[in-house]
Amino acid sequence: MLATKIESFVYITMEWQIFDAEIHELQSQIKDISVVVEMDNSRNLDMDAIVAEVRAQYEDIANRSRAEAESWYQNKYADLQQTAGKCGEDLKLTKAEIADMNRRIMRLQSEIDMVKAQVRF
Repeated sequence: MLATKIESFVYITMEWQIFDAEIHELQSQIKDISVVVEMDNSRNLDMDAIVAEVRAQYEDIANRSRAEAESWYQNKYADLQQTAGKCGEDLKLTKAEIADMNRRIMRLQSEIDMVKAQVRF
C-alpha cells in the first residue's frame, strides 16, 4: 500500500513537472507577442448633423403618412360619390314610381266617381 502511494506521488510529481515546463514554454511564447490596440476616443458629436438626420427621418415618415391619408381619403371620397350616385338614381326611380301610382290612383278615383254617378241615375 505504501509502495502504491509512493508510485502515485512520483507519477503526480512527474506530471506536475511536465505541466510546469509546458507553462514556462507557453509563457515564453507569449512574451514575444505584442498587441497594438487603437481607439478613437474623439467625442466630437456633430449635433447639427444628428438633428438634421432625425428631422429628415421624421419628415419622411410624415410625408408617407400624409400620402397614405390622402390616398385613403381619395378612395373613401370616390366610394361615397359612387354610393351617392346610386342612391340618387334609386330616388329618381322611386319618385317616378310614386308619380305613376298617383296617376293610377287618380284614374281609379275618377273611374269610381263615374261608376257612382251611373249608379245614382
